Amino acid sequence: MAESSPTPVRKSLKQEFFDFLMIFGIIGLAIAFVIGQAASKLVTSFVNDIITPFIGLFLPAGNLNAVKITVENSTFMVGDLIANIINFLIIAFIVFLAYKQLSRFKLVEDKTKPAPADKK
Repeated sequence: MAESSPTPVRKSLKQEFFDFLMIFGIIGLAIAFVIGQAASKLVTSFVNDIITPFIGLFLPAGNLNAVKITVENSTFMVGDLIANIINFLIIAFIVFLAYKQLSRFKLVEDKTKPAPADKK
C-alpha cells in the first residue's frame, strides 16, 4: 500500500494572518518604526530648539535658519539645509550606536566583520 500524505490542516484567515506576522517579524518592524519616528521627532526638536539657536549666536543673521544665499531672483535657504544635515547626522549616529550595541549582545549579525572560515 502506498502511503498518502497527511491532509493539510485548514487555517482560518485570522490564523494565516498571525502566522504571516510572526514569520516575517512585522510586529517588531512596526514597533521599531514607531520608536524610530519618536526618536526622529526628538532629535529634530533638539536640533531646531538647541543647536540651531546656539550656532545662530555666532552668525551675523542671528539664526541659522535665516542664513540664505540670494542669486538674482532666487533665494537658497542654506541655513535650513545645514540644520537638516545636522539632524540627519545625529540620527545616523544614534542608529550606528544602537547597531553596535545590538551586535555586541549578538542580537544582530555584525556585517562589518568577516565571516569565520569553515573548519573541515
